[in-house]
Amino acid sequence: MRVTSLRKRRSNVIPPQIIFFDFDGVLVESVEIKNCAFRKLYAEHGEGVVEKVLAHHAEHGGISRVEKIRHCHWAFLGINLTHQDLTALADRFADDVEELVTACPTVEGTMEMLAAVRKERRLYIVSGTPEDELQRIVARRGMTAYFDGVFGSPRPKEEIVETVLTHHGVEPGDTLFVGDAMTDYRAARNKGVPFVGRVAASWSNPFPSGTAVISDMTGLAAFADAE
Repeated sequence: MRVTSLRKRRSNVIPPQIIFFDFDGVLVESVEIKNCAFRKLYAEHGEGVVEKVLAHHAEHGGISRVEKIRHCHWAFLGINLTHQDLTALADRFADDVEELVTACPTVEGTMEMLAAVRKERRLYIVSGTPEDELQRIVARRGMTAYFDGVFGSPRPKEEIVETVLTHHGVEPGDTLFVGDAMTDYRAARNKGVPFVGRVAASWSNPFPSGTAVISDMTGLAAFADAE
């Protein structure tokens, strides 16, 4: 992370009282696992469809897989899925990813950062992963105790953020959202929450010019300590 730039953006203000984190690609290195799962799910329809699905997935990171599958079947295959068929496809996807995401590496610096910032702040996970699956993964990784809440789909991220802000009576400007996709960026902006993007060294930066970014969680820990 460009720690200096982020310090400047939040200088002379109260450190964030609440930090919201996306999960995949922010706390754990699971982005490629999800890419592979979508590729496997659509492989029978040909490489052209697979590439369209992956492009849609990348552009709409953080959106529920159920919504992505529904859209991709309709937009790229002309299939309006029944609830039963949609559920079956989402279950196949979940079967492919849950064990792998449970076992994948954390983003560098994640555990040290959580231990450091947890002392004086409330931490929440806000993800597009189905909530029950997400909570199982977080628990199996031994991370549950770091968070005041672990929330996922089907509720949209804006709704979750609004609920947390209202519950604690905290102003949006006194919080922070850390995400890796434009879905996260828009959710934060729509609620007036300052945003930091996680952009790994090998990724292209999807965020607007001037957005504070970090390459891993070591930078966020340094920011929290500096405040």
